[in-house]
Formats: sequence, structure tokens, C-alpha cells
Amino acid sequence: MLTNTFVDNAKVMAKGQVTIPKDVREVLGVASGDRISFIVEGSTVRIVNSAVYAMQMLQKEMAGEAKQAGLTSDDDVMALIRELRNEDENI
Repeated sequence: MLTNTFVDNAKVMAKGQVTIPKDVREVLGVASGDRISFIVEGSTVRIVNSAVYAMQMLQKEMAGEAKQAGLTSDDDVMALIRELRNEDENI
């Protein structure tokens, strides 16, 4: 069951501007100056926090890359980081 399910309304102004209701801003985790994304799927539009959405897309794109690179444990990742840092110091 969805615990954050509710309906709220806003009026579209002459220039297409809409004030996002406070409850919705809180659920999205956005404040003044933050960016949001509109995801249009047919006649349905989802509004999401742009930073969160970007991170989700990155995670989706990166899924499976560590395994494919042979990084199967935290120790493997740390060894790669040490190796890369050593290369940077030798440049």
C-alpha cells in the first residue's frame, strides 16, 4: 500500500506557471532553487526531484558494470581505487 498517496491541486497561471503545493514539495524533497523534472508517459505526467532522478538513471545505467569489470567485493573496489590513485601520482 502506498503511504504517501494523496491528491492536491494547483492553478495554472497565464504564463503556464504553477505553485507546487507544500505537501508535494516535501514529498519530493525540493525547496526554492531546486530543479524538478517532468516525465511524460502518454497522458500521465510525473514530477520528480531532478537530482534524485539523475541518480536513479545513473544507477540504472551502471547496474552490472562492477561485476562485468571483475569487481565482486569491497576489497576489489578499494584495490582499484588505490591503483588509480597511484597512477595519478606517477603522472
